[in-house]
Amino acid sequence: MLNAMIFAAGLGSRLKPYTNNKPKALVALAGKTLLQRAIEKLKSLGVDRIVINVHHFADLIEDFLKENHNFGVDIRVSDERGELLETGGGLKKARELFIPNAPVLIYNVDILSSIDLNELIQQHESSNALVSMVMRNRESSRYLYFNQDKQLTGWKNCKTGETKVARPDMEKSEPLAFSGIHMVNPKLFDLIVEEGKFSIIDLYLRLAKTEKMIAFEDQSELWFDLGKPAQLLKAEGIVKNLE
Repeated sequence: MLNAMIFAAGLGSRLKPYTNNKPKALVALAGKTLLQRAIEKLKSLGVDRIVINVHHFADLIEDFLKENHNFGVDIRVSDERGELLETGGGLKKARELFIPNAPVLIYNVDILSSIDLNELIQQHESSNALVSMVMRNRESSRYLYFNQDKQLTGWKNCKTGETKVARPDMEKSEPLAFSGIHMVNPKLFDLIVEEGKFSIIDLYLRLAKTEKMIAFEDQSELWFDLGKPAQLLKAEGIVKNLE
């Protein structure tokens, strides 16, 4: 069995004016909403259940799913209307909605990628990792660091210089940029002690001191963070040529 979670609760403030009257998940790219694109990618993979967290314009997302009969997928909604819980808090709140004891593939709604998710699943299962994070060798303002064994060792914000060390060999490790796609072993839930609103990256850095948290290096042709209007417009042209 395989769960998936689409993070769709964000305010989408970087995507204004597109998000003035709708959530980021319902912004269209080449005629399809970002949410529909994410659901279809996960459906083609054969996931058994998708959990979608909602906060900003939550009613519109629920209506969209209802109108489209959940795209023929078992979809559950994790309601964060009361408080936006960030990535870590959002995953923790959704726990009871997942099929028990099955891994969770997490996918940011504003990511467009041609990654072969089957490869990620296979590596995750064969490595026996607690978490497998999809990483790319690209320019970014923030990097996660991985040693020769692909183990997470730390994080750095290049703009501010802020550094979070998870393992002593961070300085000898390779900086890679996170792709917003990750896979977690269900054992992770019992290791979460954080409460309320918290970042999943901070959770991963804490656990990386003792647990196997590895990089899956993605070299697929297409990857876009669609969080800003300029990136959305650039992706629009590429997608139209592909479809």
